[in-house]
Amino acid sequence: MLIDFTDPSDTSLVIIILLLLVDLAVRVAAIIIIPRNRRPTAGMAWLLAVFFIPYLGILLFLLIGNPKLPRKRMAKQRRMDAFIRANSDVPGGRPHNEEWPEWFASVAQLNRNLTSMPMVDGNTATLLEDYDGTIRAMAAEVDLATKYVHVEFYILSCDQTTAVFFDALERAIARGVTVRVLFDHWASWRSKGFKHTVRRLTGMGAEWHQMLPVQPLRGHFQRPDLRNHRKILVVDGRAAFMGSLNVIDRSYNKRSNIKRGLKWQELVTRVEGPVVDALNLIFITDWYIESEELLENEARVLESIDDPALLECQVVPSGPGFEGENNLRLFLALLYGAQDRIVITSPYFVPDESMLYAITTAVERGVPVDLFVSEIGDQALVWHAQRSYYEALLRAGVRIYQYKSPYILHSKHFTIDDDVAVIGSSNMDMRSFGLNMEVSMLVRGESFVRDMRVVEDHYRSVSKELTLDEWMKQPLRSTVLDGLARLTSALQ
Repeated sequence: MLIDFTDPSDTSLVIIILLLLVDLAVRVAAIIIIPRNRRPTAGMAWLLAVFFIPYLGILLFLLIGNPKLPRKRMAKQRRMDAFIRANSDVPGGRPHNEEWPEWFASVAQLNRNLTSMPMVDGNTATLLEDYDGTIRAMAAEVDLATKYVHVEFYILSCDQTTAVFFDALERAIARGVTVRVLFDHWASWRSKGFKHTVRRLTGMGAEWHQMLPVQPLRGHFQRPDLRNHRKILVVDGRAAFMGSLNVIDRSYNKRSNIKRGLKWQELVTRVEGPVVDALNLIFITDWYIESEELLENEARVLESIDDPALLECQVVPSGPGFEGENNLRLFLALLYGAQDRIVITSPYFVPDESMLYAITTAVERGVPVDLFVSEIGDQALVWHAQRSYYEALLRAGVRIYQYKSPYILHSKHFTIDDDVAVIGSSNMDMRSFGLNMEVSMLVRGESFVRDMRVVEDHYRSVSKELTLDEWMKQPLRSTVLDGLARLTSALQ
């Protein structure tokens, strides 16, 4: 049968056949391309998106389907890994401590292999809970600076609350101190007063760069939702701050937050000792990646101080700049190593299957697990995705405590037994594992965990424990929303 292209019906038939062939080719290509080197859950979620909403699904995949940074950035990260190894006094990692549990030695080695960062002794750490008080404490530390101040935050905003910190930076520059500033481009740009913040930094004479800029016309582009989520302040290599707090007002200056009366609750630690040099190496790495300037004169060799009364610490950077999910591997190793008790605090708790199994397996092994989350959420999709895991956790025996509104419990930390803890910027969700650049600090020391227990007891005193009976009374519409949000959380 010959096709007459002058006949509209024949032309329409040809167009339909071509569209069907293109559709089939796209679906076959998706099956080949999408699952490669991707989690099965993420691969399945992307395939469902392409199959059920093909045009939008393909567009989204092309825009945010690659979870890795561009090759140039990956190459810079590898160069800095070698630089970090060269600045460590123990090429093979910290020697085994006879007081360590056997499982803990393997965790320290794991982190060393993944990140090049060694475990270092001789540190002190103080926990800071008060939001405004923490910003004032950082400003006071900057006022003591004599050489340099390194500032790296996911969100940096000059407002009424944080003005004291910016004033301290300006005073430091006036004294001749070098002030270098990094902030995430997308997160800070979306915050109120961004232009004022940039003008303030420029006017005071600070050296600053935006992390992971999304500026295609300037040649800066990667997957838009790959973000640098780290929060670090280093002063003279003498003291450092790290944790969950962004430099912005407690309401994040959003009208919706202010209307709801939302306030963020954070936890930050101020550290002294060799671990300060480790945190500074993270800043130096990110500064080099964004500016191509290697601050060799600011780097110091990571050396341990042999003092059993002080803390052992190991900095663990993670994110798409690394081959593996360093933070997830660390968390899993600790969860499986725990013998007596696990207490987790995570504002955005959306575990992958491996973490869900690790937590529920711990309970089956007889290890009690407490989970602190917020009673309310500030991000609807993440909030509903998180809720979708509550039933499985409660049935397994995990005790869930909901930090009462109007506070958003934004702290990110957990404790293992009586002498191991982790604190940092990383949530326990798939975004923090695969898409965000994070920094965590592993700490071994009973004194630090005792201080953590005080914080956890405070959380417990102002939280409401969620029971399985109560949870099973949730309306059907909430269950449906939770399930749908859970599916979208796997799109990585």
